[in-house]
Amino acid sequence: MNRTDWTYNEVAELFDLPFSELLFRAAVVHRRYHAPNEVQLCTLLSVKTGGCPEDCGYCSQSATAESGVKAGKLMDVDAVLSAAAAAKEAGSQRFCMGAAWRSPKERDMPKVCAMVAGVKEMGLETCMTLGMLTEGQAQALAAAGLDYYNHNIDSSPEYYGEIITTRTFEDRLETLSRVRAAGISVCCGGIVGMGESRADRVGFLQVLATLPRHPESVPINALVPIPGTVLGDLLAGTPMAQIDDIEFVRTVAVARITMPRSMVRLSAGRESMSEATQALCFLAGANSIFTGDKLLTAGNAGSDADSALFNKLGLIPMSAAEPMRSEKAA
Repeated sequence: MNRTDWTYNEVAELFDLPFSELLFRAAVVHRRYHAPNEVQLCTLLSVKTGGCPEDCGYCSQSATAESGVKAGKLMDVDAVLSAAAAAKEAGSQRFCMGAAWRSPKERDMPKVCAMVAGVKEMGLETCMTLGMLTEGQAQALAAAGLDYYNHNIDSSPEYYGEIITTRTFEDRLETLSRVRAAGISVCCGGIVGMGESRADRVGFLQVLATLPRHPESVPINALVPIPGTVLGDLLAGTPMAQIDDIEFVRTVAVARITMPRSMVRLSAGRESMSEATQALCFLAGANSIFTGDKLLTAGNAGSDADSALFNKLGLIPMSAAEPMRSEKAA
């Protein structure tokens, strides 16, 4: 049974371990529950871009940002399914769809559910991120066959208000509860390098590790400072300026130890990381990445670069089979 009673001090003590000891512990945990050289490939598609009324300081799709991202309409179902088919052909196991909404409108739900059902029929895992959900919307997505719902908590409860003012930390947790109640698996992580302290990174992971059930997927993003956003204007041109590579790897390792069965995903910011940093992240227990050249509106490393790195490190894409290993099998 996974622990869901991690204290703040216990998580902080993990962060404070000597780096080699922390990576060793994380690697041991990773091998207990996962095949050590397999990495899940995921593809992310923006099905509705720009015009979001939220004021998230990191996001180029916020209506308050001056990033040049224009508000678009919800994509047609056929176009989404075509993109999903291409992702499957390229080796992706999970297809993630994101819409720049505070919450979906009821008139859009039939179209969104048709996307889920169509992607599911292809044999891909389905994931969506649409903002806050009502109970009925969560149930409709579950009925359509949605496997995962992404709704990040972004940072610690204490730092959250520094980056977002249009919704509360508790709003995030309420949506996660509705997703769980509908029987959908949870994809929930956050962003580091936004000017937060290590104490905030401790608090961020402690919240995730003490949810009633750990998120099945935990994306760890490094801030991509996009000009025109609040944080981008402060940090543009200095990738990962607020967190160094070793601290980022520490964050991945602590996520692995505290949430041993979860898929820990290297998400935004990976294109600015060296191969050595990414290798350390995989050693620390990361076992999921986004492939392709773009994540919503931010750049990504690209499939060719990923293939070359995998060959260099001896990593292989995870099969479509159930990724989790039992302790007995390990």
